[in-house]
Amino acid sequence: MTMPSNESRKRVKIMVWFLVGTILFMFLPWTQNVRSKGFVTALRPEQRPQTVHSIIAGRIEQWYVSEGDFVQRGDTVLLISEIKDDFFDPLLLERTRLQVDAKLQSAFSYAEKVKAQEIQMEALTANKGLRIEQATNRLRMAELKVKSDSIRFEQAKVNFDVGVEQLKRAESLFEDGLRSLTDLETRKLRFQEVQAGLIAAENNLLSSQNELLAAQIELNAIENDFRDRIAKTRSEMFSAMSSQFDAEASATKLENQFSNFEMRSGFRYVLAPQDGYITRAIQVGIGETIKEGAEIISILPANAQLAVEMFVEPVDFPLMRIGNKVRFIFDGWPAIVFSGWPQFSNGTFGGIIVAIDNFTGDNNKYRVLVIEDPEEDPWPDALRIGSGADGIALFNDVPVWYEIWRQLNGFPADYYTADEKRANKKKS
Repeated sequence: MTMPSNESRKRVKIMVWFLVGTILFMFLPWTQNVRSKGFVTALRPEQRPQTVHSIIAGRIEQWYVSEGDFVQRGDTVLLISEIKDDFFDPLLLERTRLQVDAKLQSAFSYAEKVKAQEIQMEALTANKGLRIEQATNRLRMAELKVKSDSIRFEQAKVNFDVGVEQLKRAESLFEDGLRSLTDLETRKLRFQEVQAGLIAAENNLLSSQNELLAAQIELNAIENDFRDRIAKTRSEMFSAMSSQFDAEASATKLENQFSNFEMRSGFRYVLAPQDGYITRAIQVGIGETIKEGAEIISILPANAQLAVEMFVEPVDFPLMRIGNKVRFIFDGWPAIVFSGWPQFSNGTFGGIIVAIDNFTGDNNKYRVLVIEDPEEDPWPDALRIGSGADGIALFNDVPVWYEIWRQLNGFPADYYTADEKRANKKKS
């Protein structure tokens, strides 16, 4: 049974229009994309959720916040007390300060002693100069006296020689009868006086020489005496300087210890590191002991610049470029998505890739960090860190037939750079 001609023509028209529509559909633009799961985080590391640790070991005494409270930077979160016996003393800081002051006074006393010994050395040096000058003058006087007595001794020897000759002539004249016995005896008496003068002159010379030797010995003794006294004073001064340096070193060490005690006493109060919300108390109760570096609470920073961490497969990693566009479906916000036609999607939010890791994480995927696209609608105000996000990384615009052909052959998508995308928009 044959079909009526009008029915046949109708079906032919439908097939033709279907074929034309299919052909036109094949030439429609299709945006290549890669979908990936992720979650909302903060762009800057310091704006991400963090835990507050205890710097010192202690015992929980009092809580000042509860979970969900908003705290500002520097607000007191927790008070802990000491559990180490080295820090039990309630007057530890005051007593340590007294020790520091005592050591500083000791160092000051040694410094004053050093100054006194420096003055003593200056006095000894000045006195040494005067004493040496005085001894030098005495030595000079002794030298002159020796010279004078030496001249007198020579004169006495000449007088003695003359007296001997005169005595011989007087004896000769007495034997010849030319002189009387009285004249001879007078001459002998004069000769005795000349002989006594010679002996006295020699004695004076020897005495002067002895005085010269004594003056030289005295000069050397003054040099040695003052050298010993100055060396002893210098030794005492260096000893005082050594004691001063030891006292200053001890004072510095005590000051360092005092600063450590003072800082440690401040660590008994656990403070909020930045503005944020208390999300969870890890250590709880009163009287519970905690170790050094133990986690106490977790804080969610306020006013963080949100970003999305999404993870891509290694096969898609070469397609990622900084500046590429990404569409997101956030948990809790319904959306109608046409992956190949993002312009027709509703309920999605735009983003821009700002960072790409060059190594895989624990899940053997590469991490990509995406921020809000300033050219798109802003992300929801109620979006919070930790929310899930389904990312659609957008690549090049190609015809539908090309995308089907690429998928059938397993070829990678065509990537583009931000500059190329802007250039394409200008051309269109």
